[in-house]
Amino acid sequence: MVKDIISMRPKQWYKNFVLFPDIIFSLRVRKMVKDIIISMRPKQWYKNFVLFTGIIFSSNLFNVHMWITVLFSFFIFCIISGSEYIINDIMDKERDKIHPIKCNRPIASGKLDASHALIFAVFILCGAFVGAYLMSNQFLGVSLAYFVLIVLYSLFLKHIAIVDVLTISSGFVLRAIAGCLAIKVSVSPWLIVCAFLVALFLALGKRMHELILLENGANNHRKVFEDFSSETLDKMITIVTSSLIMSYSLYTFLTDNNLMMVTIPIIIYGIFRYIFLIHSKNMGGEPEMLFKDKGMLTSMVLWIISVFGVLYINIQ
Repeated sequence: MVKDIISMRPKQWYKNFVLFPDIIFSLRVRKMVKDIIISMRPKQWYKNFVLFTGIIFSSNLFNVHMWITVLFSFFIFCIISGSEYIINDIMDKERDKIHPIKCNRPIASGKLDASHALIFAVFILCGAFVGAYLMSNQFLGVSLAYFVLIVLYSLFLKHIAIVDVLTISSGFVLRAIAGCLAIKVSVSPWLIVCAFLVALFLALGKRMHELILLENGANNHRKVFEDFSSETLDKMITIVTSSLIMSYSLYTFLTDNNLMMVTIPIIIYGIFRYIFLIHSKNMGGEPEMLFKDKGMLTSMVLWIISVFGVLYINIQ
C-alpha cells in the first residue's frame, strides 16, 4: 500500500497549488459583488414604487401591457438609484466614518474599493439610460433629470438647509411623473402634490431622527444641522403635515369617485403614527424601519385595500 502511495508521487502534488489563486480570486469577486449590491441599497428601492402611481390611479391596474412597461421602468429607476447610492457613498466616505451606523457601509469601512465601485456604477448607469431611451424620449429625459438632480444633491445641495429636503421631495415627484410617462397616462396634479409632500414629510422626519441620534456630533455629519434645531424641524413638520392632509383631502373631494374620502382617516392615522414613532420610539432615521411597526403596516394595508375597493370594485 505504501508503494502504491509512493507511485502516486505526492512530492509532485505541490503543482496543484496553482488552483488556489483561482479559488481565492473567485471568493474575492463574490465578496466584491456582495459589497456592491449592499452599497446599492436594495432595501431603499421601495421608494421607486412611486412609479406605480400612474397605473393605479388611472384605473389601469389590470392592463397587462402597461404592467410590463411600468415594471421595466421600475427596474430602470432601481438601477439608477442604486448607482447613485454608490456615488453618494464615495462622496460621503469620510463623513460616514463618524456616523454610528453608516460607518459599517462597505465603502466607508474600506471593505469595498471606491474605484471599483465607481466603475461598476458608471457601467450600469449606461445600461439604464439605454433602456430608458428604448422606452421613450420623454422617459429618458425625466430619468436624466432625476439622475442630475440627485448628483447635484450629493455634490452640494444637501449642504444647503431646506433646499436639501426639497431636492429629495422633487426626486419623488420625478419618479411619479416618470411612471405616468412610461405608460402614457395622466394623473391628477393633486396626487403629484401629495407625493411631494409625503416625501418632504419623511425627509424632515429623518432629519429630526438624525438630530436626536447624533446630538452634539450632528454638525460633523451634515452641515445643514448647523442651521437646524429640533424646534425648527418640529415647526416645519407641523406645516407639512397640515398641507399634506389638506392636499389629500382636496384630491378626494375633487376626484370623480367621492368614495375616496373614506381613506382620509387612514392617511391621518398613518401621519400621526409616524410622528409618534419619531418622538416616542426613536424610529424614523430610515423610513423603511416603519415597515416593522404594526401600526404603520396596518394603516398602509388598510389604505391599499380601501383605494383598490373604491377605484376598481365600483367600476367592474
